[in-house]
Amino acid sequence: MKKSILTSLALCLLMISTATLTMVITPTVKIADLRGTINLDTLIPASFNDWKIDTSIVPLQVDPKTQAKLDKLYNQTLARTYINSQGIRVMLAVAYGGDQSDQLSLHKPEVCYLAQGFEIKHNIAGEIKTQYGNLPGRRLLATRGNRSEPITYWVTVGDKAVLSGINQKLQQIRYGLSGNVPDGMLVRVSTLGTNTEQAYRMQEKFLQDMLVSVDTKMRNRLTGFADL
Repeated sequence: MKKSILTSLALCLLMISTATLTMVITPTVKIADLRGTINLDTLIPASFNDWKIDTSIVPLQVDPKTQAKLDKLYNQTLARTYINSQGIRVMLAVAYGGDQSDQLSLHKPEVCYLAQGFEIKHNIAGEIKTQYGNLPGRRLLATRGNRSEPITYWVTVGDKAVLSGINQKLQQIRYGLSGNVPDGMLVRVSTLGTNTEQAYRMQEKFLQDMLVSVDTKMRNRLTGFADL
């Protein structure tokens, strides 16, 4: 009888401590509410350096099921195709999510492309060079039939750019333990063609031109660099 009472008390204490711990570490403050509002349509200029929007090309559209998932994850999305004087086109996609909690997280491009019937030929983690510092990012090659699409992307969680995957999850946990829910950004560029090395160089040049054209404060939101 005494053992049963002690066991019940131990279980009760465990339940209380678990509930208390959950209350303590459950994020309650959204970083997005503390930061300035963001408007992707105006954040990135319609033209900069040698680039302008190409209205004749419609960026790749996702199926309704995938779009419904994206609508839950992101507050805003932007999809544009830019062209330069040499006729080179770069597709840009930016997504912003104000809630990057454990349940809601940035939708990685490799997952999105797979859902659209693409095959991911390679997925390489590396650094994306910019004038303001190097960004941790990934380079993919997605193929579907005769379409070959090299892709470069990075993600930010809160005020830091992190490599998608485990680093992204750890950054979310760090914010959660401090009682905060971070916001997040995904920036992706892609081109069409089979010469991947040339494509990645052009994408990097496009990103450098884009970052120069963006307002300093907003540039920080895009890149996660603390001091620009």
